Amino acid sequence: MGCLIEVVDYDRAWPARFEQLREEYERALAGVPIRGIEHVGSTSVPGLAAKPVIDIDIVVATAQVPRAIEAMERVGFRSHGEQGIPDRWALQAPSDLPRTNTYVVVEDSLAVRNHLAVRDQLRHDVVLRDEYAALKRAIAASAQDIDEYVERKSSFLSAVLAQAGLTMEEREAIELANRIQ
Repeated sequence: MGCLIEVVDYDRAWPARFEQLREEYERALAGVPIRGIEHVGSTSVPGLAAKPVIDIDIVVATAQVPRAIEAMERVGFRSHGEQGIPDRWALQAPSDLPRTNTYVVVEDSLAVRNHLAVRDQLRHDVVLRDEYAALKRAIAASAQDIDEYVERKSSFLSAVLAQAGLTMEEREAIELANRIQ
């Protein structure tokens, strides 16, 4: 039996949850130059089954990373560093916010290009989206933990990234970061 990774049907409330979070983040980041706040991950793809967690990238220039992290920490987030993903800093949200994986990412970095490419490919290809949903459900039913769940999705996501135009070297770097250490 797996670790009970929850993958649920698409919820039409997810975009509204993202908008609520985006507004809160914009208030917290007032005075910090940001390039954007992006809804990424499976909850950002209409019709895609997902873990019910909103993934958000706060996109900034490299020089603004410390300011963005500090601003988010002032409103209760905790930084967990890059966690093996260059140019992407994980933030743990305070318990009063909806479930979220929030990241500060450097504009044009491989981390943000990965997130946006997967989102955009799956938004534009219903067949690919549905294949991914079926794969996620199957993996969630048998994975022992979240690391195994992520690793077992990697080859499928690499193919999605190839369709989006990422190079072999870029895809290999992403797959390596998603491998269980």
